[in-house]
Amino acid sequence: MLAPGLLFYFVYHYLPIWEARLAFQDVRIIPPNIWVGAKHFVALASSPVFLQVLLNTIIISAMKLVFIFPVPILVALLLNEVRSANYRKFVQSVIYLPHYLSWVVIAGITIATLSPSDGAVNEVIGFMGFDPVPFMTDTGSIRWVLVFSEMWRSAGWDSLIYFAAIVGISQELYEAAEMDGAGRWQKIWYVTIPGIAPTIATLFILNVGLFLSQGFDQIINLSNDVVRSHIDIVDTYVYRIGLQTGEFALATAAGLFKGVVGMILIISAHTISKRLTGKGVW
Repeated sequence: MLAPGLLFYFVYHYLPIWEARLAFQDVRIIPPNIWVGAKHFVALASSPVFLQVLLNTIIISAMKLVFIFPVPILVALLLNEVRSANYRKFVQSVIYLPHYLSWVVIAGITIATLSPSDGAVNEVIGFMGFDPVPFMTDTGSIRWVLVFSEMWRSAGWDSLIYFAAIVGISQELYEAAEMDGAGRWQKIWYVTIPGIAPTIATLFILNVGLFLSQGFDQIINLSNDVVRSHIDIVDTYVYRIGLQTGEFALATAAGLFKGVVGMILIISAHTISKRLTGKGVW
């Protein structure tokens, strides 16, 4: 049963590590390639385009971490407070569904919903007496579109992990809290949240490790020429210069840079979490 998953990671995650050497070479049509050391990393560091891409990635990643990460926790807490099992199952089915939709479908829904001419959101804005907002071509709004579309797609599904952790909390703790006179909110604050704290810490560390990986599929499907400069991220930059312009060495250098930064971030977050809370990934 493990074989397909192990094969996937071996082919797509471990074998490419060997090809990371391209970041230190000039690629030639006829081998061997020429070793050039840190030439491509220097080129990236001096490139205004890459620096803007890196800034976009940091801004979008920070927005998603701040505004999306707490939402699944809140959803799981709210689901746990629903007393009707049938209603809870119905709500779970509804909020889990977007996770199974591709970004092509979600992008179509988002674009249609936010259309300035006949989109549902602008219909409401017009009904309130305001002018329509071109969300998909407005550089001030497009990053928020990314945040809320990602929240809609993933918050329900991500809450499943926290809800499972809540279910695993001993009911004796709730009974003891109730005997001590704790109300519903006090039980949430003093029993539920501490009970899922290790899960929160672990997932936060993993999210920090993926700080520079912020949705290639989402950006590709929601991007357009007007706003591309504001939402172009490292992943789309690597795709563009690697597969579209054929600068394989430069694209590999950018990808390797992202991977090394991600590794540093996850180790740093784990170390800080262990020292502050005693909980980490390992």
